[in-house]
Amino acid sequence: MRSICLSMALALLCATGLRAEEETVSLFNGKDLTGWHADVPRMDNNADVKSPFIVRDGMLVSLGTPPGHLITDKVYKNYRLDIEYRFPGAPGNCGVLVHASKPRALYQMFPQSIEVQMLHENAGDFWCIEEDITVPDMEERRGPKDRWGINGDKLRRIRNLTDGSEKPLGEWNTMRIECFGDRVDVWVNGDLVNSGHNATAGSGQIAVQAEGSEVEFRKLLFTPITEPSLKK
Repeated sequence: MRSICLSMALALLCATGLRAEEETVSLFNGKDLTGWHADVPRMDNNADVKSPFIVRDGMLVSLGTPPGHLITDKVYKNYRLDIEYRFPGAPGNCGVLVHASKPRALYQMFPQSIEVQMLHENAGDFWCIEEDITVPDMEERRGPKDRWGINGDKLRRIRNLTDGSEKPLGEWNTMRIECFGDRVDVWVNGDLVNSGHNATAGSGQIAVQAEGSEVEFRKLLFTPITEPSLKK
């Protein structure tokens, strides 16, 4: 009897684990910005300044200006984030920030975080914003070691593995970001474009930028994970 109960308990645990892997939810409901809040410095003391984050035709849209961030209300860890985005007009800059915490930690604008870049032709770069991460070939991809840093004029950018993964302007791109423990792995249109470890944060909020160019998001899917896709 005891062995039967043990078997049933193990089966239940396995089933629960499988469900955890499959519980994909959208962070954006397609109707409004429930679950998010905007942090836009120019809105602090000027009621006439409008938020750069809107909902249009069922999509989350970052208008690009005024600069700021749209930040989840919740904190997340150990997850996969599947994104579909495009620049509908002129090419430009945007990014998704993971492990975000202290607001306006850098330049009174950027929350403490690790940015996964969406800048046209640079998608998948890491930018260290008061947090850090390690990748292979660090000096080749970040520059001289004595200039590395996480703030000010230090070398905060870690270049991606390829700039050839993006679709032509106006077409939809997919980006997958996996955060697990101290690791952050990024794919663009199915290509692995960055893989970092020893991240100085392992959990935090998720943020979308307004940083100069209009970007449309039609998918922001969140899935809890119990192990990373890439093995060490």
